[in-house]
Amino acid sequence: MHEVSTREILKTLRELGVERVLIQTPEGLKREAQSLADFLEENGIEAIISGDINYGACDPADREARLLGCDALIHLGHSYMRLHLEVPTIFVPAFANVDVVPSLEKNLSEIGKLGRRIALVTTAQHIHQLDRAREFLEKQGFEVLVDHGDSRVSWPGQVLGCNFAAAKVDGEGVLFIGAGYFHPIGVALATRKPTLAVNPYSGDAVWMDKEAERLIRRRWAQIAKAMDAERFGVITSTKKGQLRLAEAKRVVKLLREHGKYARLIAMNHINYPALEGFDFDAYVVVACPRVPIDDYENWRKPVLTPPEVEILLGLREEYAFDEILGGRRETDEPMGIALHGVRD
Repeated sequence: MHEVSTREILKTLRELGVERVLIQTPEGLKREAQSLADFLEENGIEAIISGDINYGACDPADREARLLGCDALIHLGHSYMRLHLEVPTIFVPAFANVDVVPSLEKNLSEIGKLGRRIALVTTAQHIHQLDRAREFLEKQGFEVLVDHGDSRVSWPGQVLGCNFAAAKVDGEGVLFIGAGYFHPIGVALATRKPTLAVNPYSGDAVWMDKEAERLIRRRWAQIAKAMDAERFGVITSTKKGQLRLAEAKRVVKLLREHGKYARLIAMNHINYPALEGFDFDAYVVVACPRVPIDDYENWRKPVLTPPEVEILLGLREEYAFDEILGGRRETDEPMGIALHGVRD
């Protein structure tokens, strides 16, 4: 289902003089990681596969690679995110082997309901076909906007689960290409514009308006549950791309200014069972926005995001999605493997 350029990876490792490498993979690419490890060892490079859960480019295992005595890290499935890396790291986007045009053609009437001037976004899995999708839509009479985004992403038109900067353009609506609901719901909430998600695997098209409304209702329920809370645990992540210490300190300060007890907690893998021994009434996760939104049912106590805390304290009225935004991106990444963190 995904393309992984083993020969190009091997060539880069040999140029670096790598003898031992750690391979990091998301859940959906574990077999590809195993095949890559077999291929590298057949070609004289010792390979170790990380068995830890990987949450994205924000969660590189470069520290673990160094501790294991590896000369480099291979990070499968995600594009580069601007981070300080402790070992040379090869980011290997896994592009999906599925043609996006048939699903667009099938859903032209629905896409037309967005208007004639539309923003086009996708994830790293389909970014290699974004130009093709744009050309197809332009031939159908649409004005297609593909924005540059910011430094958290690698290519124009790319969105992450925590960053929708590329969708925030002056269009009538947003067209998202990809599977799953979290990304397009985030787009809908971040842009406040009609958002249509077209799934290139199934060919289905789903409007995100009702899905976004359902999510907002769930989040308001969490805020309501936290109304009587007096003691807050404010959690920041030690994962490099999720470490928002300044924002976490800001939330602690806000809570204390409003008469609440607040204590800062640092965690790598944020999960409720590890927190049960603490004496808190509610928690605020200042890390990946997906943690409090995807996993809230597994928390016995209310779990909020920073914008939700502002609502709780009466500092904000309208619901806002928690995003991790970057600065200006000077250049795009190559459409393939990218090497970063090489020390002189």
